[in-house]
Amino acid sequence: MNIRKYCVIFAAAAAIGHASLALAQQAPTASISEMASTPLVRVNIGESLRTPPDEASMTVGTQAKASTATEAVAANKVKTEKLLATIRAAGIRERDIQTQGIQLQPDYRWDNEPGGRGRQTLIGYVASNSVQIKTRNIDTLTSLLDALTTAGADTVYGPNFAIADPGPLRREARVRAMARGQAEALEYARNNDYSSVRLLSVEEGVSYRGIEVIVTGSRVSNASAPPPPPPPPAPERDGGIVAPGQLETGVTLNLLYRMER
Repeated sequence: MNIRKYCVIFAAAAAIGHASLALAQQAPTASISEMASTPLVRVNIGESLRTPPDEASMTVGTQAKASTATEAVAANKVKTEKLLATIRAAGIRERDIQTQGIQLQPDYRWDNEPGGRGRQTLIGYVASNSVQIKTRNIDTLTSLLDALTTAGADTVYGPNFAIADPGPLRREARVRAMARGQAEALEYARNNDYSSVRLLSVEEGVSYRGIEVIVTGSRVSNASAPPPPPPPPAPERDGGIVAPGQLETGVTLNLLYRMER
């Protein structure tokens, strides 16, 4: 995903009053005298990389009904303990297992009566427990889901995919964005009879979002950036209904340069 926006600013002596004030607010590293003597070029560059996720989280829960609150809690406790044992047996680390909520609520039956009226009758209680888990074994998600439902999970929310350490991807995106910004600012400078540009300021925004696509060998590229490295091969998966897709991680840079002779 590439975002381009260019703004070439030529500070003429006749218009220095209003224009110089606005530019000084946007680029505090450039003095009014500098902006008056040489033109500035501002380049907005967005650079991003896509890669398959390497971790997934989901919330699983158990539920039990009984005629009394005590019985409902006890029955759900048995189901929860069995579910937790299955989670640990699947290799999920303790720090990646977190209770999200324990609930106990009354269970009513609605009885219709003549005349369009109805009546609620308390028939028991419902106890529930939800647990959030995180796994880095993306290739066995389908097997994990099968094991959880077999162990008694009544609800499953997720999976939500993520990249455990997006830092290296962002660093690579910065390198490419800076290279593109330098090249494009220099192009503007040479088109206006200047030989070089000097960087005055950098502002960064971060992009991190999921892409709902199936994992393929495609990659993001553009003509003005160095060719990206090939993405890691999609791992062998255990089949089933899980399609992790790819996540997009990147940065947006707002770069201000001064043209120089």
